[in-house]
Amino acid sequence: MGPDILQIDPLVFAAIAAMAAATYATRVFGYWLVRRTTVSGRLAGALEAVPGAVLTAIIAPMAFATGAAESGAALLTVLLAQRLPLLPTVAGGCLAAVGLRMLLG
Repeated sequence: MGPDILQIDPLVFAAIAAMAAATYATRVFGYWLVRRTTVSGRLAGALEAVPGAVLTAIIAPMAFATGAAESGAALLTVLLAQRLPLLPTVAGGCLAAVGLRMLLG
């Protein structure tokens, strides 16, 4: 492990920052859009399902197309999600990805 293990590519950082800005903008715009409407019934159910669907659509292809460490971390994260709240699940998945990458190379 060299000193460059914690360095990040500027293009990757820019992509992460752009995704964060887009996520924040859609959240703010969404609140602004529905501030005067009552969300109930089927619309409420659909809106509650969106975060999980988006995460699955983003993470699943990467988890199974990159390598054994990522696939193992994804599997562990799914198992953690069955028993733990969101924050410990995400933390466990991140730690699993880091640990498995260090072990498997």
